Amino acid sequence: MCELFHKFMMGLRNFVKDYFLGFWDYETPKVMVVQNKTLGVIYRGVQFLVITYFIWYVFINTVEYVRPSEGGDVISTILRREVTYDQKQGTCAEHFMVANANCTRDSDCVLGEVDFDGHGRRTGRCVHYYNHTFKTCEIQTWCPIERYAVVREPALVEAINFTEMRRFLNKCHYDKETNPYCPNFRLGYIAAQAREDFSELCKTGGVIGVFINWNCNLDLDYSYCQPTYSFRRLDLRKDQASSGYYYRFAKYYRREGVESRTLIKAYGIRLDVIVHGHAGKFSPIPTIISTVTAMTSVGICTIICDWIMLTFIDKNEVYSDRKFDEVIKEPTVPKAPELGFINSYGSNHSDLSDGVQL
Repeated sequence: MCELFHKFMMGLRNFVKDYFLGFWDYETPKVMVVQNKTLGVIYRGVQFLVITYFIWYVFINTVEYVRPSEGGDVISTILRREVTYDQKQGTCAEHFMVANANCTRDSDCVLGEVDFDGHGRRTGRCVHYYNHTFKTCEIQTWCPIERYAVVREPALVEAINFTEMRRFLNKCHYDKETNPYCPNFRLGYIAAQAREDFSELCKTGGVIGVFINWNCNLDLDYSYCQPTYSFRRLDLRKDQASSGYYYRFAKYYRREGVESRTLIKAYGIRLDVIVHGHAGKFSPIPTIISTVTAMTSVGICTIICDWIMLTFIDKNEVYSDRKFDEVIKEPTVPKAPELGFINSYGSNHSDLSDGVQL
């Protein structure tokens, strides 16, 4: 047991000694030219990839200030209203265009049934449709129902000249050709730029995106940093029944002790303002850092090719013997220069390309 412990301590002592002495060794690269086409192609190929990456992604595409696309700025304008006045909680006839709403007797109406296209829960009774002779199923809801009693107000066509103001500036209006830097927009101009008919928007409503793009070179005067605007319809129009933009809200009140409400369905234009921008300015410090990083990264080509040469290429043991030398003390005999050429023609050098000199 004591002998094993002694051997362990001696081994540990030698390891610490070698590590300590080796820590103070100095390593310097040794120049060796290897004429191997495969290795040369790999070396130049990796160099090309590294240099291309830094030229394209680091030097050309570097942007100091970036602001991604963002929303949150929404402006809505009501163009038309449909109003149902004086609704109260109770029972009344379902609209006749709702599926299975028409009936002749109570058995045609299922108690508690709810149609998603209807207005309320069915009571199981078949009643006259308001002042008409035909009958529909009775429902429990706000009465009278909207589709029967709605009052459609005329569209606010004068809104075509309404102005949506982004800043409190002079009384200017944006125009792509004559006044491109004014942030005040007429609704009619926005609709025209989005290729939409304003009168049709008054009927159905719509969502239009206002895209503001900033692309600035901060090396120039700040007066050259100006936004560009574009406009596009955002809501889908494949389904005409649900296309457009509208929303409902109600005004509640009590009349003669009974809770009542006025239901308003508003059609309008919703403007979604979406801002995107980026700007750049030359700075010597990031340029120097990027240049040094690029020059340093080129050294990875040598590491990769040395690993391939010493691991996979034929005669790797010969390459290893020529590449690594250990100098313990100054030689007494003059040595040839360290720069050697390894080729397939010399008789005075070791041939490391096509065979090993015997």
